[in-house]
Amino acid sequence: MIFENVEIIDPEGAYTGTVEIERGRIARIIPKEGTSKYLLMPGFVDIHTHAHKGIDVMHAGNKDLWRWAEANFEQGVTTFLPTTVSAPIEVLENLLASSGPLPPSVAGFHLEGPFINPTKKGAQNGQFIFPSAGKDLRRLLEYPVRIITAAPEIDGFEGLCARCCEKGIVLSIGHTSADYWTMQEAFQTGVRRITHFPNALTPLAHREIGATGAGLYLDFDIEMIVDGIHTSPEFVDLVYRIKGADHISLITDSIAAAGMHEGEYELGGLPVFVNGGKAVLADGTLAGSTLLFPQAVRNFVRFTGCSLPELAKVSSYNALKALKDEGCTGKIREGYRANLVLLDREMNLLQTIFEGDRVYTSE
Repeated sequence: MIFENVEIIDPEGAYTGTVEIERGRIARIIPKEGTSKYLLMPGFVDIHTHAHKGIDVMHAGNKDLWRWAEANFEQGVTTFLPTTVSAPIEVLENLLASSGPLPPSVAGFHLEGPFINPTKKGAQNGQFIFPSAGKDLRRLLEYPVRIITAAPEIDGFEGLCARCCEKGIVLSIGHTSADYWTMQEAFQTGVRRITHFPNALTPLAHREIGATGAGLYLDFDIEMIVDGIHTSPEFVDLVYRIKGADHISLITDSIAAAGMHEGEYELGGLPVFVNGGKAVLADGTLAGSTLLFPQAVRNFVRFTGCSLPELAKVSSYNALKALKDEGCTGKIREGYRANLVLLDREMNLLQTIFEGDRVYTSE
């Protein structure tokens, strides 16, 4: 497979050239003079997605995960983490036990809860939220769990942090009432990530800057739902100016309504109502999103005016770096795995390449 005269967008630069792919890898890159109307970027990475096109991880079997992976290729997503919501430990264990063998684009799972603060539960089901202290997590953590979202003020966080470090699992702070000092203490113990910033965090105030202020002030890496609903365009741009593209990963936080019609859906046993692209519980609480990844990419460019190499960072490279994924680095280099997307200048997805095969084309 050959991509001739495309603009190659790597996290470290952009230039025109030809890319040749052989046996699932980038075999040759030949730089050339000139410009192109096509952009070749690393495949998108979504490390926080609950569901897509009616497939919900909390009810998904192995065949559903394979269908989900195929549907994600239509959105340019070549790596993703199906993300659970709060549930009893045995439910999560059984869910993960029935999931394998995983599609190659599924890098593992993200557990969002149940070790979160019920006062900041958002759209999580409060009856399934509890501390990790005293819980036997040995079986649960034997499965390919890559990220766990937890609140640092909840009993057992320190032990959970130690277990995650031992297992190579990324611990991410989310759904928390933590003040700045609690966030600082977590940062000092090695926690470096915040889930769907700044949603379900204590807000920024001038006398106590809270978890939101900590995310801006300290060197945390953050996820963002850039849909114009969870975060305004101005806030996204503010965060980009303060944090820089090196510390931001785009996510969808998508629910089953993503890619579907509007109406009533379900999340963690709670009814969700989708109208005008906005997903809410009956009380109006935001309940995940209907965001698709290419729209998140277009929004981030529009809201921030970022460079194309910065876009490659927030849409792919940063997430893979956090996961320490050695096999797929989010760069376009000779010898690297060919997980790529081809876009036009308006950031419309034209093709998805996965492990050297064309798995989606818009034509």
